[in-house]
Amino acid sequence: MTSSRIDDVEQRHVCVTQDVDVAGRRVTLLKPQSIDALIDEEDFTRDERLPYWADLWPASQVLANAIAGEAGAGRSFLELGCGLGLASIAALTAGYHVTATDYYADALAFTRTNARRSVGRAPATRLVDWRHLPADLGTFQRVVAADVLYERDYGPLVANVLDRVLAPAGVATVADPGRIAAEVFVRACDALGIDLVGAPVHEIRDGTATHRVRLFELRRAPR
Repeated sequence: MTSSRIDDVEQRHVCVTQDVDVAGRRVTLLKPQSIDALIDEEDFTRDERLPYWADLWPASQVLANAIAGEAGAGRSFLELGCGLGLASIAALTAGYHVTATDYYADALAFTRTNARRSVGRAPATRLVDWRHLPADLGTFQRVVAADVLYERDYGPLVANVLDRVLAPAGVATVADPGRIAAEVFVRACDALGIDLVGAPVHEIRDGTATHRVRLFELRRAPR
């Protein structure tokens, strides 16, 4: 992807900004003004693809707050479904070597742009389809995802992805606000030897609403 493609999101989209507090630090995210304007009928017909990446979800905020307090120096980090890039920004701030992935090229472009605006540098990015992982993606010491269990089929799918990308002794966190595939996901991880070691619930306010987000904390079982 060329640098002009990376840096021209404001030319290709009508954008707005949203301020977010991450561990006491304000992060200003650039995002498309309208999700509806991004819907591609051909993409939806082919695989029901919708641009959920273009909004900031409560689970992403909870995940970013958790990551920001970690000691990531020298450790590899993978975000599955980076969206606007908030969790990857928190990981860069924590010192991780970050690779951000998404199904949408525009999500990667916004993640790079937002990271540059926030911390002065961008993560590595990869366009990734979870059903067909790149053979050279590799494994990572830290793997995270936010609000990715909203379809029942995604439970075993995300578990299988973790099985592929989580390094020995690696740690994964999946932030979930109570989606349909959450329990299926946990069972699928257990069957693959990925242990659930914690599931704390965090509350976050969004205007007048309070959202409860569970952080599924997972480790690969010793072999």
